[in-house]
Amino acid sequence: MAILTKGTWVLVADGEKALFLRNDVDAQDPDLNVVRIEEQDNPSDYDQSANRPGRMHDGGPGQKSAVDDTDWHELAKERFADDLADILYKQAHKGAFERLVLVAPPATLGELRDKMHKEVSDKVVAEVDKTLTNHPIDKIEALLKKELA
Repeated sequence: MAILTKGTWVLVADGEKALFLRNDVDAQDPDLNVVRIEEQDNPSDYDQSANRPGRMHDGGPGQKSAVDDTDWHELAKERFADDLADILYKQAHKGAFERLVLVAPPATLGELRDKMHKEVSDKVVAEVDKTLTNHPIDKIEALLKKELA
């Protein structure tokens, strides 16, 4: 059975950007059109950190150890997966799609899998572990056609 049937949604995401696409033709000649774009302003961890890592006393005379600071950049990526899962849930609840293909790097796919509601995960028909967020849509169509054939 063809995966990219008419009406199938394709989520192309990474930790900071997501394209919600819908196939308006069929699997032989996919025509993906943008339904929605989500971007997260997520500067590097260095730019988000307020100060250098803290220090704590180690009990011995004059001994101190460094304390790891929060990785704000990584935390923001995890929150972005939460946001995407919520958007997908709301759209699935409205009946916007019956089938969903996820395209993301492995770490993002894992985050999405963990965050998705059952109502959404039941609609996932394929996963492609690639980073395609910066590709033009015609290249995404060609890659998916080849990958899902």
